[in-house]
Amino acid sequence: MKRLFAMMIAGVSVVSMLAGCGAKSTETTEQATQTAETTEATEDAAATEGASEETADAAEAPAETVKIDKLTIGFVPSREPDEIVTATEPLKELLTNELATLGYEVGEVDITVGTSYEAVGEGLSAGTIDIGLIPGGTFVLYEDGCDVLLTATRDGLSIESPNAKDWNDNKPTEPTDEQVTFYRGLIIAGPSEAGQAVAAKVNAGEELTWEDLDGLNWSVMNSSSSAGYIYPSLWLQAGYEKHVTDLSHAVQADSYGNAFARLASGQIDVLCCYADARRDNEEKWTSEYGREASIWDETNVIGVTDGIYNDTISVSKTSPIMDDAFKAALSQAFINIGNTDAGKEVISIYNHNGYVEANSADYDSERAAQELIKSMN
Repeated sequence: MKRLFAMMIAGVSVVSMLAGCGAKSTETTEQATQTAETTEATEDAAATEGASEETADAAEAPAETVKIDKLTIGFVPSREPDEIVTATEPLKELLTNELATLGYEVGEVDITVGTSYEAVGEGLSAGTIDIGLIPGGTFVLYEDGCDVLLTATRDGLSIESPNAKDWNDNKPTEPTDEQVTFYRGLIIAGPSEAGQAVAAKVNAGEELTWEDLDGLNWSVMNSSSSAGYIYPSLWLQAGYEKHVTDLSHAVQADSYGNAFARLASGQIDVLCCYADARRDNEEKWTSEYGREASIWDETNVIGVTDGIYNDTISVSKTSPIMDDAFKAALSQAFINIGNTDAGKEVISIYNHNGYVEANSADYDSERAAQELIKSMN
């Protein structure tokens, strides 16, 4: 796995060094890096998963039952908050039951959705949130106040390419049975006249200019969002020596659902999101966002980021209930939940399919990415 992270970190460094060489040179580098990354991420995920199961099976329950009055879980608002709360309601019972078998009696599980990614990170740091399901970027920003326990695995996608045109030529994107520990960010153009114009250039094999991009109305997520801000910034740096903050017309969305609603209405021309976000909003595109044609017919990819290591399950360093024994029990409980059909249904709200053991070094690529962004400010 170290080889994967080394390559991802190297990819970020290459971005900085090759920025002046233009998008075409960077694209060639990304292809080589990401081809190796895809293979090794899958191999290492399988190896890590086996090690995780051995670790989990070895965990022992405390000699006497430990009572915990309340356990608070924080989710980031990558989907509509009401949707997340509804979908994750069964997690309360699943987690309570799993922890009971491990010697922990939990009185109440409280699930909250933060108003922003930062709000969840701040809650973990303050100890008001015990467990956070947060992206790698958020973990790195708040790692002084939280520890990473697990990395999510997810279904791979039928398209895996650093080239935007490949995503358009082969859509719709479908899930595969292959389990991966990374995903890509996409920059997606919508049905507005300006959005269609840049998509037409990409699909014709033409390179976009900075003027093309700067003339668009953009939607981005907050600054700790990997797919919605950090990696799109690296993409802009690689191809144009620019940053999200250099865009003349960029607005921050509070959720991907809202961003897609704005894309559908023409309020924005492009948005930044994770690679399977269109699958998550496919039905709403016509049922709620008012479009007649499908999301696959009306949207196109104009940019593809480097690979992003998957979301984390992290725990607060300042929570009074969090000690090493309880962290081990939580790790085993979530791994067990991810191995059941009922559990998979719950965690699918974040496109998670299961969990493997993680450590802080797994997110060195995120640290490198954020250091590069800091240097751009």
